[in-house]
Amino acid sequence: MMRDTVNDLVAFVTVARERSFTKAAAQLGTSQPALSRTMRRLEEQLGVRLLTRSTRSVSPTEAGERLISAIAPHFEGIEAGLADLSELSGKPVGTLRITSVEHASATILAPAVSRLLLDYPEVRVEINNDYGLVDIVEQRYDAGIRLGEQVAKDMIGMRIGPDFRQAVVGSPAYFERRPKPITPHDLTTHIGINLRLPTSGGLWSWPFAKAGQEIKVRAEGHVVCNTVPLMLDFAIAGIGLAYLPEDVVESHIAQGRLIRVLDEWCPTLTGYHLYYPSRRQPKPAFRLLLDLLRSGV
Repeated sequence: MMRDTVNDLVAFVTVARERSFTKAAAQLGTSQPALSRTMRRLEEQLGVRLLTRSTRSVSPTEAGERLISAIAPHFEGIEAGLADLSELSGKPVGTLRITSVEHASATILAPAVSRLLLDYPEVRVEINNDYGLVDIVEQRYDAGIRLGEQVAKDMIGMRIGPDFRQAVVGSPAYFERRPKPITPHDLTTHIGINLRLPTSGGLWSWPFAKAGQEIKVRAEGHVVCNTVPLMLDFAIAGIGLAYLPEDVVESHIAQGRLIRVLDEWCPTLTGYHLYYPSRRQPKPAFRLLLDLLRSGV
C-alpha cells in the first residue's frame, strides 16, 4: 500500500477515536483544514463516506466503523512492537494515557508518575481526571483508576490504595446558622456543595451506612462543582456542607476551620484500583508504572 494511504489511514483512526478534528490535528501535528482535506481525499479514494461531520462533533459512519475494526488492531500491534524495542535500549519511550479521579491522582498516581519521569525522561504521561465512567478501550487510555466496585469485570484490576472513609464537613460559621444534622435524613434541610457526575448528568447522592442500614441522600444547594479543592474551598467559606475524603479535610478539622458531622454514618469505601484491558499487551513504560504503584512509591 502507498505510504500516503497509510498516513491517511492513521489520520482517520485518530479522528475517529478523538471524535474531533481539532484534537486529532493537535495529536498529529497538523492543521485542522489540512486534516479535513486528508479525510476527504481518503473518502474519495475508497469511494465511501467514513465520517459523519457536524458543527460540534465528528463520528464514524457504518463504513468507518468497519474500517476501524479492520485496521486499528494492526496499528496497535505496530505501536506495541515499537514500544517493546525500547526495552532493548533500556530507555522506555512513548505516551501513557490514564483516566483517573483527582483524589487518586493527587494521593497515589502523581508520586508514582513523578518517580517514573525522573528515571525515564523519554516517557510522557497524560492524566485526565474525570468522575464519569470511561470506556478506556474506545477512548484509547492505557489504564483507568476508580474505586474497586467501579472496575468492570472484564478488566485486569490491581489495588493501588487502601480503603478510606468520607467525611461530611461544614464551617463553624455555617453551623452558627444551622443546627448540626443528627442523621442523614436531616440533610434535606441543609445546603449541600454538590458534585455532578458526567456519565449520568445528575448530582452525586451521598452514601451513608450504619448498623446494616444503607441510604443515599443529596442536600440541595447553590453550588455544583467538579473538583475536590473547589468543594473544600466553598465548605471552608461557610457556603454549605461538603462530603469529601477524610484525608482531604482532617487537617482543616484539626485547625478548627471545619467541623465534622455524621461521623458514625460515613462508610468505608473500597480503595482505588488501577485497571486495564486484559487483551492489550502493556507498554514497557506502563509495566514500570505498575511496579512503582505496587511498591507504594
